[in-house]
Amino acid sequence: MNRFLIAGLGNIGDEYENTRHNIGFKIVDACAAKWAAAGAKWSVGRYASVTECTLKGRKIILIKPSTYMNLSGKAVRYWLAESKIELPNMLVALDDLALPFGAIRMKANGSDGGHNGLKSIDETLQTNNYARLRFGIASNFPKGGQVDYVLGNWTTEEEIKLNEYIANAVDAIETYCLIGIERAMNMHNTKK
Repeated sequence: MNRFLIAGLGNIGDEYENTRHNIGFKIVDACAAKWAAAGAKWSVGRYASVTECTLKGRKIILIKPSTYMNLSGKAVRYWLAESKIELPNMLVALDDLALPFGAIRMKANGSDGGHNGLKSIDETLQTNNYARLRFGIASNFPKGGQVDYVLGNWTTEEEIKLNEYIANAVDAIETYCLIGIERAMNMHNTKK
């Protein structure tokens, strides 16, 4: 059976729950909710909350690292090894300031783009050769306001569209697991 690891990046703790930086957690939560009938149910594991399910003959392990964003690599490395999953079958979901709100961009590999979660994963795995799904959070903040913006909560206007955009990201991850990164990119990367 083909096995996949989907890591949603974020920070643990109530104060971070609804922040832009935690969109990776929201995306894997939505995956687990959509695939609940296939067995997805969260539990606390080593370095992460974890759940698994089966989707059309593929075993999918979802994780939300409990190591905080800057040490995400520790959780990712552990669960790759623990689950015996090869790097080509791993995808990381994260926030991206450079994309318009709700836009998604999947890539088979790439730079960390200044994202501390990806930076940690790259350093820990000694490679950036893994799939990622970047979710646009836009960059509507004044000069010097990036940290407050990223760690800030969604606006009321954003919340109205958020679930719809998250559902698009879940569909993209499902496509990735079922027919591969190239087709997922062609079908789901937002044209903006």
